Amino acid sequence: MRRYRLLDLSIDLDRQTVERGGTRLDVTGLSFRLLACLVEHGEHVVTFDQLMEAVWAPALVNEETVTQRVRLLRQSLGDDARAPRYIRTVRSRGYQLGEPPIPDLIEPPRRRLAVWPALAAVVVLGAAAFGASFLAREEKPAPSAEQQILDRAQWYARMGQRDNNERALALYDRALHEAPDDADALSGASRTRAARTCLYNGSIDDASDALRLARRAVAVGPDNPGAWSALGYARDCMGDVGGAIAAYESAVRLNPDDDATRSSAAYLYQEQGRLADALHANLDMRGDPSRVRYREVQLAREYDLLGFTAQAGQRFRQVFELSPDNVFGNIGWPAYLFAHGRFDEARSAVTEARHRDTARPELAILDGELALRRGDKAAAANAFAEAHALRPEASLPETLALLYGETPLGAEALQQRIIATRKALASDPWPASRFELSWLLQAAGDRRNAIAALDDAVAMGWRDAGYLRASPLFAPIAADPAFQDVIESIDRRTRAERDRVLDATWCPTDLPCRTSIPRDMPL
Repeated sequence: MRRYRLLDLSIDLDRQTVERGGTRLDVTGLSFRLLACLVEHGEHVVTFDQLMEAVWAPALVNEETVTQRVRLLRQSLGDDARAPRYIRTVRSRGYQLGEPPIPDLIEPPRRRLAVWPALAAVVVLGAAAFGASFLAREEKPAPSAEQQILDRAQWYARMGQRDNNERALALYDRALHEAPDDADALSGASRTRAARTCLYNGSIDDASDALRLARRAVAVGPDNPGAWSALGYARDCMGDVGGAIAAYESAVRLNPDDDATRSSAAYLYQEQGRLADALHANLDMRGDPSRVRYREVQLAREYDLLGFTAQAGQRFRQVFELSPDNVFGNIGWPAYLFAHGRFDEARSAVTEARHRDTARPELAILDGELALRRGDKAAAANAFAEAHALRPEASLPETLALLYGETPLGAEALQQRIIATRKALASDPWPASRFELSWLLQAAGDRRNAIAALDDAVAMGWRDAGYLRASPLFAPIAADPAFQDVIESIDRRTRAERDRVLDATWCPTDLPCRTSIPRDMPL
């Protein structure tokens, strides 16, 4: 057994327990894994990169996430960062134990008959000899130079920050230069390019390049699940919901253990209004769910849309507080507060998210809506202009910038934009895209068709009635009975999805499930 003493702590790495004076401390999950990593490195400094790789990989985190987890671990141990006993901060490098851990050697219990230790020794020696010969036969060759490049690229890609994504992309391109038809290199190069568009406000041209590379990856490796997953992500970033779902589902069929891709498909089910399917997919994890980076945010969103408001709020808040590098957690918590009428809290959360360097058009638009609610039209105009600057190729933030800018949009220009938007929506599968048309029609005084645009959004899968009620962008039509009909339509469709969840055998244990069948899928 691997047991250690750290001052007055007893740490059992095999049983994953920490005790002080015979009392077990509440150190579990990521906190225990972090402590175990520090113990295994003895008296040496453990860098941020080493901790992120050992504790979180393949989840994508940054140094702030490590710092937050160390803070929670110190709380569990009763340690004080100002006068640390157990864990020392090594500025700009990482962390180190306050004292070297001492192996805790436990004497085995004595046997009655002396023959048993001798027999055990023979068995152990025989097993050791067999193991040595087995390892000698099965020793793996050192990875090739190309494989080392791919491994390092994947490591950078999992980190989740813009700079590391660029490092990964450069390494994947280097691997492709050496092996142009390598499916793994093609898939990685595709995913990192698509991430430029989806995560880091890059050009749609990056997503187009990603799609081209993913198609090549599938062509050279039709049975490669990573290639199909990359194809799904590229299509996802291009706005092809149906094509993305089909590719994601192909990847999961080829590799049922690919939880990350299953969760990606779940997000698109959610966007289509298939809330029960989305929740089921996000619960059906085959490995460690904590390693699926955005799953917790998706679960919170699904709970909220299904009407489990309290459970959703707890999840959103936890991600926001404990994972400050999580882009969608930084958007999800303020949006949740806004949709539930907690506007002052939403404004504070938006401000905090911005301080975390979350430069996303969704946050800027939400900031603009909050400004409109408090009557600050100048601040709203600035926020919408910022959203447009962050994603200049996107039509929706541009429309908001035009409608709320200093120079009013003329009647002719407004009609031309309505025509162009209708044309673009003919091939746009995203429900929220219909909001843009609704805002333009409201500005033109066409209330009936503005509400019809919302009806289309609901028919395509929009299920957030709280946002429609809270947003000042729909104030001109909010009192119309037809607008209330839209809200009731959402509520009716959501009730049907909620009933599916509560009646399912996989209904999660923190919900008021109606089935009596034992559930083996707790969250």
